[in-house]
Parts: sequence; C-alpha cells; structure tokens
Amino acid sequence: MTGVLVLDRAQTRAALDPARVMEAVATALVAIGRDEVSAPPRIAARTASGLLGAMPGYVPGLGLAAKLVSVFGDPDRPGRSAHRGMVALFDADDGRPLALMDAESLTGIRTAAAATWSARALAVAEPAGPATVIGTGAQARAQVALLAALDPTAPVVVAGRDQGRARLTADLHPGGRTATGVEAAVRAAGVVFCCTGATRPVVRRDWLAAGTHISSVGGSHGPELDTGTLRDAALFAEWAGAATAEPPAGAHELQDLPAGRTVTLLGRVLSGDRPGRQSADELTVFKSTGHAALDVAAAHVVHAVASAAGWGTRVDL
Repeated sequence: MTGVLVLDRAQTRAALDPARVMEAVATALVAIGRDEVSAPPRIAARTASGLLGAMPGYVPGLGLAAKLVSVFGDPDRPGRSAHRGMVALFDADDGRPLALMDAESLTGIRTAAAATWSARALAVAEPAGPATVIGTGAQARAQVALLAALDPTAPVVVAGRDQGRARLTADLHPGGRTATGVEAAVRAAGVVFCCTGATRPVVRRDWLAAGTHISSVGGSHGPELDTGTLRDAALFAEWAGAATAEPPAGAHELQDLPAGRTVTLLGRVLSGDRPGRQSADELTVFKSTGHAALDVAAAHVVHAVASAAGWGTRVDL
C-alpha cells in the first residue's frame, strides 16, 4: 500500500496493544544499553509560555521515527501542563515516511512500559506493600491503565493532591483504590510510581521502607525525589545522558552526582549484562527522562497493528 498512514488519537490509542508495547520497549531498552541505538539528546525551542521538543531515533529491528511534542501550561488546569504532538515513522531502509500518529497516547504508554519494566527487574520478588502511583494526570492514568491491562488482580493505590481526580485515576484499575495522602501511600508501598509535574520533591527518604523500588518518570520542571532518596538508593536510568546531560534532556535528580557514583542502564539489567537489586533491603530508583528509542518502539507497534486492521487514512506526502 502506498502513501502515509495517518492515525487520529483514538486509532493510535487502539493500536497500542499493551503486551506488544511492553515487548517492543524491552527491545529498545536493551538496544540502548548495548549502544545500538542512534538518538541524539532531545532539543527544545522555547517560547514565553512553553516549549517544542524534538526527539528523533533509530532502533535496529524496530525502525526510524521522530517525535515533535509541545509542553505548555493547561489553561483549564492551573499549575498543570499539557503534552501534545505527533510521531512520524519512516522506513529505515529508504527513508520513506510510513505513518503519522498521536504523540500523547503513545508517550503515555511507552513511558509506563519502561517504568513497569523497572519494577519487574528491580523490585523485590514479593513487595511488602502494593504498587502506589503518585499523580493524577495523563501519565499517572497511563501507568494505572497499563498495570490494569497486565495484571488486573494486583492491588494499586493512587495518591494525589485532588481526591476526586485520584478516584477517577484509581477507577481505571479493577483493584484500584485511593490513599488519604501521598506520605501515607508511600510509607505503605512496595513499589512507587512517581508520575507528576513536580517542581520540587514529592517523595522523601524517611517515608520509604527498606527494599522499596521507586520509578520516577515525571519531574520535567524539577525533581520528584529528594536528595536523601538519591543518596541512599541504587540508581538506574534509560540512558547515560540522564545523568550527564542537562535538563530537559537529562534528569533534574541526577545532576551533579558525586564522582564515581554509578547509574546503571535498565536495559543492561534486562539483558543480564549488569546486576540489578543487590539485596532485599536495598532502595532502588529508576529515573526516566524519556528516550526517542521508546517512541520508535511504540510507533512500530502502532504501525503494525493499524496496518493489519486497516485503520487510518492514507495520504500522499
């Protein structure tokens, strides 16, 4: 079939099969760990009220894609931001554009997939408490929805500033419930997924029980985790630049680490090339900044599923 396949938001979301996204994201993480990916640090053009970021990437076996995403304040939700944009998938052999799809739903599930892989690889085999999701925005909803799709029987707790929004987020999971506050939820958790737009820490070291795993995927505008948590935890990330590049490419939490401090790539743990958790009492932190290889992975799934189902519109571009 000729032409570029254009998929709207609903079609993109429908084509993001959770199991296939998890598999593709694992492939991308391992490829990052083995330095098989071509993806420059993301760049952004800034206006007085927001930014437009660009993230191109190539992953062998998955393809070539680029994401354009804007991050601007949401006038309907003061203090929160909206992420909008598109992902273009290209043929990696001849450069033909293959598909254009919604970036928001794609980014949500690929980020949640990386966070979920970190919990599978780094959390203790039987966590002492439930999985707790901190946040009530788009990324928190994507995380809860993915957990529900993968294991609807496992309990999930949602905590946020707005109890009504927390309830709506928890309702995305059959075993979802809300907590009375963030501190109480974190203290009782075995795994913590931080999915906020924080400008200052929302999780503190003295709230964390021994052996807790923390996956922090938010904090584009500031740190989600305090310095005590970073000091005491074993650190993991998607790519080395999370610690060596300045924000927005790198993570706020991983700037200016002490000399010799190790940040292990999650893909190297998934491949068996590096160890993960060292003891049942160890704190582990996965700090995600997002990576273009994960967009490639999700776009690969969308294109395959939508093409097989006959979804979308083909245009000559």
